[in-house]
Amino acid sequence: MCIIVATALPECTDPDDVSVTVKSFLQADLPIELIELLEKIIIEPSPFSENKNLQNLLLLTAIRADKGKVVGYINKLQNYDAGEIAKIATDHGLYEEALTIYKKYDQFAMAINVLVEHIVSIDRGLDFANKVNRPEVWSRLAKAQLDGLRIKDSIDSYIKAEDASNFAEVIEISSHAGKHDDLVRFLQMARKTLREPKIDTELAYAYAKTDRLHDMEDFLAMTNVADILEVGEKCFEDELYQAAKLLFTSISNWARLATTLIYLGENQAAVESARKAGNTQVWKQVHAACIEKSEFRLAQICGLNIIVHAEELIALVTMYERRGHFEEVVSLLEAGLSLERAHMGIFTELSILLSKYRPAKLMEHLKLFVSRINIPKVIKATEKAHLWPELVFLYIKYDEFDNAALAMIERSADAWEHNQFKDVIVRAANVEIYYKALTFYLQEQPTLLTDLLTVLIPRIDHSRVVRVFRQIDHIPLIRSYLIAVQHVRESSRPAESLVLTVRDFQLNIEAVNDAYNDLLIEEEDYKTLRDSIDSFDNFNNISLAQRLEKHDLLEFRRLAAHLYKKNKHWDESISLSKRDRLSKDAMITAATSGSTEVAEDLLSYFVDIGNKECFAALLFICFDLLRSDVVEELSWRHGLNDFYMPYKIQVQRSLVDKLSLLEKEVQERSRKDAQKEQAESEAPIINPGFGSTLLLTNGFAGQAPPMSGIPPAMTGFGAF
Repeated sequence: MCIIVATALPECTDPDDVSVTVKSFLQADLPIELIELLEKIIIEPSPFSENKNLQNLLLLTAIRADKGKVVGYINKLQNYDAGEIAKIATDHGLYEEALTIYKKYDQFAMAINVLVEHIVSIDRGLDFANKVNRPEVWSRLAKAQLDGLRIKDSIDSYIKAEDASNFAEVIEISSHAGKHDDLVRFLQMARKTLREPKIDTELAYAYAKTDRLHDMEDFLAMTNVADILEVGEKCFEDELYQAAKLLFTSISNWARLATTLIYLGENQAAVESARKAGNTQVWKQVHAACIEKSEFRLAQICGLNIIVHAEELIALVTMYERRGHFEEVVSLLEAGLSLERAHMGIFTELSILLSKYRPAKLMEHLKLFVSRINIPKVIKATEKAHLWPELVFLYIKYDEFDNAALAMIERSADAWEHNQFKDVIVRAANVEIYYKALTFYLQEQPTLLTDLLTVLIPRIDHSRVVRVFRQIDHIPLIRSYLIAVQHVRESSRPAESLVLTVRDFQLNIEAVNDAYNDLLIEEEDYKTLRDSIDSFDNFNNISLAQRLEKHDLLEFRRLAAHLYKKNKHWDESISLSKRDRLSKDAMITAATSGSTEVAEDLLSYFVDIGNKECFAALLFICFDLLRSDVVEELSWRHGLNDFYMPYKIQVQRSLVDKLSLLEKEVQERSRKDAQKEQAESEAPIINPGFGSTLLLTNGFAGQAPPMSGIPPAMTGFGAF
């Protein structure tokens, strides 16, 4: 083999012989020997020194079998496939050899790739890039530097390469690393060649992060495709409020601008922006910021634009209350009353706030705006605040008269007022409240009790009232009421009549009459008692008479006799008058009785006691009741002719008058009978009704007149 390598092949000029020899070495797997053979053929002058295939074979064999000789071969050989050999060398870990190949053949991009990717030497790559100064080299170096988080160097490299193609990754890594100053330089370069929204957006954000507001203003003034709203939101989140202000102003986003201005402390400007935005949420944010900074004048401006929305009102009021700004929230709602869009909720919530913090002004507010508040809600608030006059007022306006009356009774020290109570109590639906009111007045306002009873007359059970006051022995307190009940007049309309007919009648209640009569007896007012007895008779007359006949005063015993007389107890009445020697009363009773027996018994009594004057008076008072023969007998027996004579004369005169009247009546009747007979005799016998108007009472036409008052039989045949 050594002989072949040393003498045979160098002298050979036939390619086929060389090819067969090389194949034999390859098949025998003799790489070292093959390298020696190829060195003889290629390196030493021979016809095959420039053979490309043999040079490739030599390099490949050296790469596999003797890596130390690869560099020498690379430098000595000139005709081989550089790209393929460099790739194979790289695959076999011969990075320096591959780099040498790429440098030798000016494949700078591949060279820098080997440096940064396989040799992993960014510094050598930087030196190489500075040496060759090619864009593709700088670009690949920049990518490697970026991957190694050498952001500033990477951006410098990208700028030298004027390559913005990898802007997305550069932006992402630089932003995360906070290298916004370097990023600005990159993005400024990128804008020269690309019109990407993300580039402009990130440039604006980078300006904000680096506080380069003047550059941002210039940027916003020129044409750009940045998403300004997105940048503004990011600046706001990062508390870059000055930058956010510029950004939101440039796109006229008043809502976000208002919020931003709040954090900048420019509250007045924030309110103006909120007004331009016209958004409830913006108003709420600005309002909350003003409250936080105690800018209550500006807060009120914001609040007026919030409270017109009913769903926002409760939360706003709650916020003020939690912070203790009671006067401010009251002032806000008071200002809101004049708004064109003021709704019921504003008036209601103001009422509730006044009940808590300005109770002295609540009544005035209620009187002015009671028709525009939610009364049940305010009722709860006033009850909770113990504002009893206001509570009563609301009950009245809500037609809750029962509750109003009870509130005035239970909280009389604060809520009761007599005239108002009278107006309310008559409208109460629950009857029991009437009697509760009476008890209340009896205990606390007895002097006004009668006035209350007067207005309740049409509504209360008078018997029950009397029973109540009789039990507690306070009947004298209701004297005026008893009189009023007796004399009250009611109107009734008959249900069966459709015509309006009003019939007035007086109440005549037994319990009232009894109570009043008892009161008069106690007061010994016999005149008024007589009037009451005569006008109102619905009471136990006999029981009262029995009480009065035992009374010590004569006039009350006279009333007893009067009651007996009214109830036709003549004997008891006359007996009582006899006992008290009230002859006149006895005579009047006898005359009223219409009884001959009663009158004659009284006459006999006068005769027995020798009271001649009363005897004579009774003869005239009971003239029609006394029998003349009985009177004449008594007069004759007791020698009373002088007192009897006027009566006798009157009796005679009465007889004469009666006879004259009777005679006159007889004569008149005789005259009428004669006229009737004459008229009958002159009437025709046949057809008495002919020629006269035919009436049903004249019978059928042609019918004979009745004979002797007997009408003819109805046979059904007409007259001939």
